[in-house]
Amino acid sequence: MLSKDREQQTFETTENLLSVKSGLVNAQELLPENQSEIPNKFYGHYSDRMDLYAPAKVVAEYLNRHQEWFVRCAEPMKVHPLSENGYALVIGRFGAFGYEVEPKIGLELSPPDEGVYRIVTVPVPDYTPPGYDVDYRAVMQLVEAESGHVTYVEWKLDLTVFLHFPRFIQRLPKSLIQNTGDRLLNQIVRQVSRRLTRKVQSDFHSSLGIDVSQVKRKG
Repeated sequence: MLSKDREQQTFETTENLLSVKSGLVNAQELLPENQSEIPNKFYGHYSDRMDLYAPAKVVAEYLNRHQEWFVRCAEPMKVHPLSENGYALVIGRFGAFGYEVEPKIGLELSPPDEGVYRIVTVPVPDYTPPGYDVDYRAVMQLVEAESGHVTYVEWKLDLTVFLHFPRFIQRLPKSLIQNTGDRLLNQIVRQVSRRLTRKVQSDFHSSLGIDVSQVKRKG
């Protein structure tokens, strides 16, 4: 279950959130002189886990081969490699108050240190985010069950987004802007994490010929 520590609750959503659009003002087209000088800050701390039915050593070997499966499992996000351990991701298009943005971020997965992986933002070459900035800091840890038959990939994420809204949005109540931005950030994280978890679990178990339903019945 994905949890957001600040509010200690889960949020329900649908799969069509990636198509949320305003169609009025696009961040790409917004001139700097029409943006606010002080960005709005949105932050969330999240945690969850992914169950993979194999020993931790097997799971680690799979994660270390992320170049073979990450681009495929990340669909429908647009992903292209930046380096051996780095990727540029286009998350989707989101909007509120007649303003929309299509976030593109660079992420790098550090080699594991005693079963702990770290993912942080890195610059995307020849790209300057239009009107926003993202600080992504995640930690993943492999925890093998006593049986040795299942490994829990536990992760925590600290995500901060800075947005330079157009001046017409800044005239709205600050509480409305903050609450709407926080809610949208929660929806994005929830949707992306759930979909990516399902795809990685399916890809991992298929690569090993594991029938999860049979394994659960035996357990």
